[in-house]
Amino acid sequence: MLSVCRYSAEKKAEWDAFARTAKNAHFFFQRDYLEYHADRFVDHSLLFFQDHKLTALLPANVSGDKLVSHGGLTFGGFLVDASMTTRRMLELFAELMRYLRANGLTQLIYKCIPHIYHTLPAEEDRYALFLHGAHLSRRDMTSTIEIQAKLPFQERRRRGAKKAKSAGVCCRASEDLQAFWPLLEQNLRQSHETRPAHSLAEIELLHRRFPDNIKLFGAYLDEQLLAGVLVYENAPVAHAQYISASEEGKRLGALDALFAWLITEVYNEKPRFDFGISTEDNGRLLNEGLIDQKEGFGARGVVHDHYQLEVAAESTVAEAS
Repeated sequence: MLSVCRYSAEKKAEWDAFARTAKNAHFFFQRDYLEYHADRFVDHSLLFFQDHKLTALLPANVSGDKLVSHGGLTFGGFLVDASMTTRRMLELFAELMRYLRANGLTQLIYKCIPHIYHTLPAEEDRYALFLHGAHLSRRDMTSTIEIQAKLPFQERRRRGAKKAKSAGVCCRASEDLQAFWPLLEQNLRQSHETRPAHSLAEIELLHRRFPDNIKLFGAYLDEQLLAGVLVYENAPVAHAQYISASEEGKRLGALDALFAWLITEVYNEKPRFDFGISTEDNGRLLNEGLIDQKEGFGARGVVHDHYQLEVAAESTVAEAS
């Protein structure tokens, strides 16, 4: 028998244990990450049980009459283990629809976990979304390198890295978030009139909680930070969460040197290196200069898909019993 319940604090250990071993795991599905911004989101995460055994998780929050998976994360659909099959996923979606109707929720905003984060194929949820009539509401484009089949760097990227090396720029792991964050904030403000999703205090907190997953790397000239990349690291992917360089760093090619070092030395045995999205306006606007830089290192396109599903009074899909 399949059942669903809303997350509560006494289920933290059970949630975290399953989330760590899912076939589409990411460390930001751990409760210590999900709850760092609990004041900004009304958590409504769900646990699904098959005959009292935990079989799936859905990180989520509510916003009005919508269930969002999850508003505080880049992505976050169903977390499932290796036993998940297509038939069982269809049963999960049927149970989810019943739950949403029973709780007065009329819309599901579902942010698929990109396949690059899967350790086993895990796109059963996309088929269930299709059968339930969900429509694609947003598609972002990220740029990813398959490390074992990586393409050569563009000549411009090679020249930039060589220029930085000739100027004496060196790359290393860093703990200096307090130097990197103002640089990041200034660049985002000047280039995009925005700011990082995390404050310095928040990223320092998360770094303390997840030191093996959140890492800063810097390009330095003597002791001056010229450029930095904050990496979110998981088993299959090293993801560049934040990227920034000073004007001097840009002039010297510091980011070229830093990315070349990360790709060829630091993460040369990681399956994938991901640069993050280059799209705006819900994916409808491509930042061509930004994606050209990433593709210059041999990265190629992977989509981040968001779906919207209207919860009908009664399901139009046959619900498995």
